[in-house]
Amino acid sequence: MAYVITDECIDVKDGSCTEVCPVDCIYEGGRIFYIHPEECINCGLCLSICPVDAIHWDGEIPAQKAIYRTIASEFFEEVTQWGSPGGWTSKYSTEKDHPVVAAWPVSAGPAGKAQ
Repeated sequence: MAYVITDECIDVKDGSCTEVCPVDCIYEGGRIFYIHPEECINCGLCLSICPVDAIHWDGEIPAQKAIYRTIASEFFEEVTQWGSPGGWTSKYSTEKDHPVVAAWPVSAGPAGKAQ
């Protein structure tokens, strides 16, 4: 299992999580970060530092956010076709997002809160 980033990160992208990840398994999309489900070592450092509580352990993700498991997997396969790059580098940043994230209302901002 891995950690999963959910909608609270959309249009926030604080980046603290990327700085503490010991295996660089957090990749940057256009509006959100994505944790690679196969590269994550479940250390929990990202969870402990996320200022908007956007990160959840896969085994405890709220039911209404379970879709983000699929979103993360599809981001690396169908959206970017990166597969498993083996760790973030500047080569693996993109303005692309999973279609669910791309369709998220900009005016609503993170977690549906007005900006």
